[in-house]
Amino acid sequence: MKRILCFALTALLLAFSAACAASDPNDSAATAAEVPALESALPDTGSGTPPELPDGMGTPPELPEGMGTPPELPEGMGAPPELPDGMGAPPELTDGMGTPPALPDGMGTPPALPDGETGERPSGMPGKPGERPSGKPDGKGDRPSGKPDGKGERPSGKPDGAGNPGGKPGGSASDVSYAGVVTVSSADMQENQTYASTTADESALMISTSDAVTITNPTVTKTGDSDGGDNCNFYGLNAAVLVKDGASVTITGGTITSSASGANGVFCYGGNGGSNGAAGDGTTVTISDTVITTTGSGSGGIMTTGGGVTNANNLTVTTSGQSSAAIRTDRGGGTVYVNGGAYTSNGLGSPAIYSTAEIHVANATLVSNLSEGVCIEGKNSIELVDCNLTASNTKCNGNATFFDSIMIYQSMSGDADSGTSSFTMTGGTLTSKNGHVFHVTNTNAIITLTGVTLINEDGENILLSVCADGWSGAGNVATLNAIHEALSGTILVGSDSELTLNLTDGSTFTGAVSGSITNAKGTSVSTDVGTVHVTLDSTSTWTLTADTYVTSFTGDASNVISNGYTLYVNGVALTGTK
Repeated sequence: MKRILCFALTALLLAFSAACAASDPNDSAATAAEVPALESALPDTGSGTPPELPDGMGTPPELPEGMGTPPELPEGMGAPPELPDGMGAPPELTDGMGTPPALPDGMGTPPALPDGETGERPSGMPGKPGERPSGKPDGKGDRPSGKPDGKGERPSGKPDGAGNPGGKPGGSASDVSYAGVVTVSSADMQENQTYASTTADESALMISTSDAVTITNPTVTKTGDSDGGDNCNFYGLNAAVLVKDGASVTITGGTITSSASGANGVFCYGGNGGSNGAAGDGTTVTISDTVITTTGSGSGGIMTTGGGVTNANNLTVTTSGQSSAAIRTDRGGGTVYVNGGAYTSNGLGSPAIYSTAEIHVANATLVSNLSEGVCIEGKNSIELVDCNLTASNTKCNGNATFFDSIMIYQSMSGDADSGTSSFTMTGGTLTSKNGHVFHVTNTNAIITLTGVTLINEDGENILLSVCADGWSGAGNVATLNAIHEALSGTILVGSDSELTLNLTDGSTFTGAVSGSITNAKGTSVSTDVGTVHVTLDSTSTWTLTADTYVTSFTGDASNVISNGYTLYVNGVALTGTK
């Protein structure tokens, strides 16, 4: 750069001197004498001495103003070397000009960039060079808490308390390190034996074989808390008695006592890896006339998962811990048949029956002293035949905000597929001591009652609520089929919910439908009634206890007994009622 400037200046002086010589030849001697003085006044550029001017060229004129400033460099050339005093200031580089190219020989060394800088702006990043944009560079943001793929922690808030408090999330059965004080790995028959474990994550009796095994009159005790969490819930870790790997086991008589957390009484794991709806490996437990008692949290009486099959006859099951249903199922489901016996739960989030499976119970006494009587999650079912069920739900658990005796919902935890839930009860007695008799939220449920004696001891006398609660992701939709059934009480249908009520075979309903709903915490959930469809066959009647608004009505208006009130159908008063 210095050399270029020097040559430009010299050329200008030569041209000017020639012009002067031509116009005034008498000044040539003076001009020649002044050239050395001019050369000595020039800055030392290191580019060599300019050619001597011919004698008589005269005195060069002063340079025009601003001639000492170097020209602007092309974009991207980087910073020029520092010029000597008086040579002018180089122009500033613009943001993002990058690394300067190599300079021609003799032009000097380009200045060094700061440590760690390349001069290149990160691609796609707005803002100042070198600044990292806010948020993650991939644009995905922070991952929400909880793992939707089901491999991490399960979402909180299930009414059964799902899992041991503080327990570890489950992976797969292949990740579980099983152990048993007594392990049966082939066909066997054992009688009057004692099985005891005091160690965490160890079963007192583990049966792991595809053969048939018979255990008669056992005495089983289990202590040793586990923090295995879902490995206890899904795969049977730490159970007092664990049956798996396709075994066919018959247990008769005896006692099974568990006094530890995460220690279910008898666990039947069907081996489907927790895949809901998938077939199991044939693991089957048939247990009869046995007394099962559990006291720890996460410790159900009889537990079925992974597509297992449990047949229970005349058992006496009592549980006291949190999340410890007497008849319990979890991820992967299965099939449970219960005939006879007494099944009592006393803990928070511990219904008498918790279903993520297909469960059939007949001729049994079912009691829940703190939680719901039964709970169905997702696309699963419970059928009761000639059972006596009593529930006193006086404390909400998880995300639940209502007290109820029969709860049907979907938690979206991954423990149950979404779809239609089913509760069917034929004969027997259902006694609801506190809260709503039935509650449906965040799922599609079908409730079928045939000849059941319903006793509602709660002062508000709510027969059914279909409305929003502590879960989301699905609608609140219910169908109530009453067959030769006597129903009474108020039915609540939230503004975002839907009910279909079918009364057939001589059924009666004494009550009203409302959309004014307040939960157990005193929070208003709805003020207007949602979508309601009512069908009465010719043998059934409805006696109103308040003005009622429904979306549609099918049947003979004369089967509606107004009792001084009005039934409005799609906003129009129904005429012809009694």
